[in-house]
Amino acid sequence: MKTSKDTGRALAHAALLMVALCSSAAALASVDTSAQPGGVYKLKPGVYVARQSRCEDPANAAIRQYDGRGIASAHSRACTVRVRKHVGQRYTVEQSCLDAGAGHGRRYVERQQIIVRDALNFSQTIAGETSNYRYCPAYQLPKDLQKSLR
Repeated sequence: MKTSKDTGRALAHAALLMVALCSSAAALASVDTSAQPGGVYKLKPGVYVARQSRCEDPANAAIRQYDGRGIASAHSRACTVRVRKHVGQRYTVEQSCLDAGAGHGRRYVERQQIIVRDALNFSQTIAGETSNYRYCPAYQLPKDLQKSLR
């Protein structure tokens, strides 16, 4: 015959099991399965936002996307980099991009300085203006931005 003590233990074990399962499911939902750091800058490919922005709702001007070949903005694409100088974490480059987020656009070239802090953080200086960016995992981004990563 089971006692109330046995029933209490069984309920406690069941509760612990549920907490463990729920924690595992939450952890799996937030696992970042994107590509490993690499490419020109040894950054993790994906979306970066300006340091003061939130991943969940960045302004277009705060968004950068790294694909291993270059760093595009929300209004450019197909960027490629020509490294002019590389010392440690500092790159002086000429980056060529199409001046359009989609559709036809003219190609333009701009001189930039990129400082790679680590695989998830960089700063970009263009025409004397420096901005700092951090990586945002896809699951933290707005749905429309997540779609652009596919």
